[in-house]
Amino acid sequence: MTQLRDTHRLDNQELSAQYDEAGFGGRVGFGEKPAVLVIDFAKAWLDPTSPLGSDLSKPLAETVRILDEARAKDVPVFFTTMAFEPDMSDCGEHVARKKRHTSIQVKGTEWVELDPQLKRRPNEVLINKPRASSFYATNLLSLLVSHRVDTLIITGCSTSGCVRATAQTSHDHNFRTIIPRQAVGDRSASAHEASLFDMNARMADVVDVDEVLEYLRGL
Repeated sequence: MTQLRDTHRLDNQELSAQYDEAGFGGRVGFGEKPAVLVIDFAKAWLDPTSPLGSDLSKPLAETVRILDEARAKDVPVFFTTMAFEPDMSDCGEHVARKKRHTSIQVKGTEWVELDPQLKRRPNEVLINKPRASSFYATNLLSLLVSHRVDTLIITGCSTSGCVRATAQTSHDHNFRTIIPRQAVGDRSASAHEASLFDMNARMADVVDVDEVLEYLRGL
């Protein structure tokens, strides 16, 4: 029987070697029909005064760079936010109890509006998602299929929450799933790094933004 090693005692290089030996971390690469998905870059997540907010100005700026290239190549762009009725009747009792910050995620308020730096265009769909995965109880999958997308480039926040959940579902639906490391962010640095490592091992290619930009320019 293989003896398990305590991963808490391994540095990143040793951990990467262990995962590689176990068969994780294969490279999927880019396909021919990409789309960009920007997750929850709204005030509730971007404003440090928000109970779930933090300074994500750098990932936001890197996402804008990706959007500029995607739009130049007519690549489909999708956005998400998360908003509920004021009485939380469409949220679910246990979800609202577990995540008390949902009380500010109210439809029609500035907290759930996309950051203006994203410059969302009229033809770019905004999806209101009720859970962490952008696929759960939304029409995202149908939209990606209609565009014949084979590669989903995911930016936004939070790395350990909605980004990771969406990447998992994207992978489960057999999309080439790409995470530009500088274009995603989290309120926790340790959760961010751990999630990047895990996504790269299990469900996505975690790459530099410059690699994504080079790919988009070459379309």
